[in-house]
Amino acid sequence: MLNEMLLLFTDRWSFFAELLLQHLAISCAAILIAIILGGCAGILISEIEHLAKPTMTVVNFLYTIPSISMLGFLIPFSGVGNGTAIIALTIYALLPMVRSTHTGLSSIAPALLEAAVGMGSTQRQLLWRIKLPLAMPIILSGIRSMATMTIALAGIASFIGAGGLGVAIYRGITTNNAAMTLCGSLLIAFLALIIDALLGLLERHISHRHHRRKAHHRWPFVALTLLFLVGIGTMLFQYQEKDTIHIATKPMTEQAILGEMLAMLIEQDTDLTVELTQGVGGGTANIQPAMEKGEFDLYPEYTGTAWNQVLKESDIYHEELFPTLRQAYLNDYDMEWVGMYGFNNTYGLVVRQDIADKYQLTTYSDLTAIADQLVFGAEYDFFERADGYDALCNTYDLHFAKTMDLDIGLKYQALAEDDIDVMVVFTTDGQLADANAKLLEDDKQFYPSYLCGNVVRGEVLRQHPELRSTLEKIQNRITDRDMAAMNNAVESEGHDPHDVAEDFLRTQNLLH
Repeated sequence: MLNEMLLLFTDRWSFFAELLLQHLAISCAAILIAIILGGCAGILISEIEHLAKPTMTVVNFLYTIPSISMLGFLIPFSGVGNGTAIIALTIYALLPMVRSTHTGLSSIAPALLEAAVGMGSTQRQLLWRIKLPLAMPIILSGIRSMATMTIALAGIASFIGAGGLGVAIYRGITTNNAAMTLCGSLLIAFLALIIDALLGLLERHISHRHHRRKAHHRWPFVALTLLFLVGIGTMLFQYQEKDTIHIATKPMTEQAILGEMLAMLIEQDTDLTVELTQGVGGGTANIQPAMEKGEFDLYPEYTGTAWNQVLKESDIYHEELFPTLRQAYLNDYDMEWVGMYGFNNTYGLVVRQDIADKYQLTTYSDLTAIADQLVFGAEYDFFERADGYDALCNTYDLHFAKTMDLDIGLKYQALAEDDIDVMVVFTTDGQLADANAKLLEDDKQFYPSYLCGNVVRGEVLRQHPELRSTLEKIQNRITDRDMAAMNNAVESEGHDPHDVAEDFLRTQNLLH
């Protein structure tokens, strides 16, 4: 594993460096905002004591909200991406900042304050010249713990399409690449330790103020300033990008490959720059609203998913309905389907091979008699879809003993370790070929068609008409077998999605 990680760092250092800068930008923005807001709140409640208890109650309550829930609450208001991530991180950072500021100011000996007042100090002078300098060691201690926590927590930002090292972690989980996950985790830990060390030096400097004039004690200030400037500068640069196409993908290996294909083709054939946001948590549920707000410009989608999850149609989708689907997208969302890839990634059910052999299972209907002895596993959104778990169980009269919510990248591991007995899969899953499992026959034709194509905002196509011809180049180029082979190359053979995408495009003579 160590050799794999070293090789990954060596081969893809630019990738990790970019994610590191993004992580620093998001973290620094949240830390700075939390210092300002939390510091002001801490000062306020120390000056107006009756506000302390209700303020701390509110801050403590916000701190107890799980991070995933917080992101879910914020998405309808602030959308996906860095903005929402910064807001969430700032909220979590407020508690230690408010608490440390209030504690530091409240711990000052009253005799010192009385002496200062007796010598004619004003309230402003008392705050800035007496209270804050004396409280600063405690405040810095709070900032230190807050900054470390924020950097660590920023890894979850990738779940909502924000940047940072969480992208590497989540991509590693999705593509079954443990080395990628560990590399991202270690870099977060490394960054947190550096910031903690610099803040520790700053804290010690404040505690020994008689040395403050010596130059060699100033470097922590310089280092921290540079880190924050780099972080904020990176974010500002990102916001100033022009003529950029923002592409989103779902947290699936196949989508990571398609995203890379789109980026390469668009940047080759046009003068546009592509910003690729891989693995947006929640898939369609978060990407579609972001598309409607203009936060993303295009993404690969599946016809059956669009029919049931976006258009909210209750009937089973079949491809004869595609003209209706396409027109509804145009009328309701000003979006078009451009570039249908050609493969059908529909759902399927697999059961552990030993169970299939024991009970002679070949069809979904065969599960009915023994479902109450089995554990069913699927990704989170499958249990909420109109064509998901409930509809499947109602159609085949299935009553499983237990269900388990799993990340899409962990399902096969759970099956191999006997944590689950039955699971839903995609028919183009790369790991399916190597899994000790049997794919059952959908004897009642429950699952609809899920042909893959690109959903593009109409405004973007009008502004950049050259996009249409580029996206149409991939029309009907990928078969089910092609997609499964590419997925397997990433998930089982350890190849990078970018390399797999590039190799396929070159075999199709689509790259120069």
